[in-house]
Amino acid sequence: MKLSGWGRFPTYEARFSTPRTEDSLRERVAEGGVIARGNGRAYGDSAVSIRNTVHMGRFNRMISFDEETGQLVAEAGVLAGDIISSFLPRGWFLRVTPGTKFVTLGGMIAADVHGKNHHCDGGFGNFTDWVDVMGPDGAIIRCSREENTELFSWTVGGMGLTGVIVRAAVRLRRVESGWIRQKIVPTTNLGETIDAFEAAQDSTYSVAWIDCLNKGDQLGRSLIMFGEHATVAELDKNRKSNPYKCISKRKISMPLTPPAALMNGAFVRVFNALYYRNGLRKAGEGLVDWDSYFYPLDAILNWNRIYGRKGFAQFQCVLPLETSHLGLHALLKAISEAGAGSFLAVLKRLGEQSSQFSFPMSGYTLALDFPMTFQTLKLMGRLDEIALEHGGRFYLAKDSRMSAETLWQSDPRTEGFVQMRDDLELRAIFTSEQSQRLQL
Repeated sequence: MKLSGWGRFPTYEARFSTPRTEDSLRERVAEGGVIARGNGRAYGDSAVSIRNTVHMGRFNRMISFDEETGQLVAEAGVLAGDIISSFLPRGWFLRVTPGTKFVTLGGMIAADVHGKNHHCDGGFGNFTDWVDVMGPDGAIIRCSREENTELFSWTVGGMGLTGVIVRAAVRLRRVESGWIRQKIVPTTNLGETIDAFEAAQDSTYSVAWIDCLNKGDQLGRSLIMFGEHATVAELDKNRKSNPYKCISKRKISMPLTPPAALMNGAFVRVFNALYYRNGLRKAGEGLVDWDSYFYPLDAILNWNRIYGRKGFAQFQCVLPLETSHLGLHALLKAISEAGAGSFLAVLKRLGEQSSQFSFPMSGYTLALDFPMTFQTLKLMGRLDEIALEHGGRFYLAKDSRMSAETLWQSDPRTEGFVQMRDDLELRAIFTSEQSQRLQL
């Protein structure tokens, strides 16, 4: 069947199976060339193997929960949204979440996803207590910080290339409500934006939408959304009566794939101007529901169609703190000059690296979506060069077109990762189209 990531590029004709039991999963692993696939929300080809893509959707049971510690034991195919719907009414929320709730537990561990709170809490792996991994011989190995520690360290952020994650134990966060106390802070340029992030390091959550098409004194103008879990005392009378109940919003769907030409620079420039103006109007503090704060794009079903039939690619890098300002300025200048802006441009402050092969490091990460065209591929090649010049590295969960040379040049840990795969005889058994392209 035809398979791609969420970006719909690249697309492959791939063998696809959905095992229901550990024995049937073991049979697929024995065939080699296997990669586990969750809900298909990695943007590129990290969860696609032409030879042997294994969908983990049938491994979707929640096994146990400890009310004292918040530890949830669940299978790899459980969705983040199912965890929230099951446990938020009981006063628990994910400790770390990416920008969509339609991802699986196994996928979140394999990518060591980061959220709006990485600067203070780190990645998803920080709250993963143990992982059961099916190895090349079909045996399931439990790994943690105390047991099989090397395997655990490489599995968190290892993009499914250390084995198939079968189940895991993760810790949830206790919360008093389903509401977020949000503060929107507009900034007029990149310097103001970075200063605002640095001045709010004690804020639990922070994320900025950044206008990537402005120039001159307004280069990098942004809307920063800070957030805290609201306490019951901070809610009005109506919300206090049921603090975990939020308004159910109607979903919007993209039923058709519009022409890619719609997403040109002129359209994005107008959209960005209107979006920023609307943000100015909403500036200040207020309460928003958890779904709106963490997952605004989930309200638009099939939003990945908006970029046209050829799909889209995301550029996401992280720059070390000491070079972030100069590097971000260079990246935004190149994008603005090319006139190929992204209306989904996100800036976050990240904290220290939290696992052996995890993407984040202390600094700033910029993520932008571009429609798939020759011009934007050329632009992203230039953005790769700028990130490398400033000591940056790249997020494999969002990559669909990076070269092996770029990855190996950006991240010296790659050699150790490949050596580990050789030592454990994993390379012939666990492979993805991304791992082949990047020589992992």
